[in-house]
Amino acid sequence: MSKLTILVLAFAAICFSSCQFSENIYFNEDGSGKMEFSFDASELMQMAGEELGDGAGEEDIDSTFTFKEIFDEKRDSISQLPAEEQAKLKALEPFSVHMVMSEKEKKMNFDLFTDFKNASELQDMFTALNTVSDLQGKDAAKTNDPSNPFSSMLEGGNSKLSYSFKNGVFKRSVEVIDKEVQKQITDSLGQGAMMFANSKYKLNYHFPRRVKSVSNDKALFSADGKTVILEYGLMDYLADPEIMNVEIVLED
Repeated sequence: MSKLTILVLAFAAICFSSCQFSENIYFNEDGSGKMEFSFDASELMQMAGEELGDGAGEEDIDSTFTFKEIFDEKRDSISQLPAEEQAKLKALEPFSVHMVMSEKEKKMNFDLFTDFKNASELQDMFTALNTVSDLQGKDAAKTNDPSNPFSSMLEGGNSKLSYSFKNGVFKRSVEVIDKEVQKQITDSLGQGAMMFANSKYKLNYHFPRRVKSVSNDKALFSADGKTVILEYGLMDYLADPEIMNVEIVLED
């Protein structure tokens, strides 16, 4: 089974299984840095490990590669996509993927990471994951699809995430366009909500200087005062993405 096939299957399946998500950002003094989006899909491997592992070989997978590498292998098929879809995939080319899979240990972890020059380049990783699922063609994720709890975060969806880091002040801001639509999306999950009940969404933001103040009262700090940690239940975040808005002010 190819890396791209595994990625598409895994990223599409996160919409229907419990996963632990982490958004990690490491800032340099000049505002550049590294972004890493991680998810632990080991529960998915436990439910469908044989299907996902079929064809992958008996050896465990511990591989690092770039989206550009796997997209280069699919240039002909990607060229048949609408220009808008091609642009979405091209935006993922700077990202690398670290994939660890072990059928024996029922373990599956993915890390997506890239460097950035300034915070405005940071992307909503749910949008990125749904973009990868677009490679399924007719089964691609649809904006504001009630059956997909992440669909409101697609481009053109019901929420918009932005980042900024200027003059020692970092902001992560989510704007929900229509709160009633957001409620309909989460209410329509029904029993599916139970699947995500134990899932968490965690922010880990690392700065070059100590933090002076944080707007979100649920935030925790590292011992050296340079890292802010913020965690919510995934269903709480999906129901109200604005709860993870945060403004972080650094010391001079």
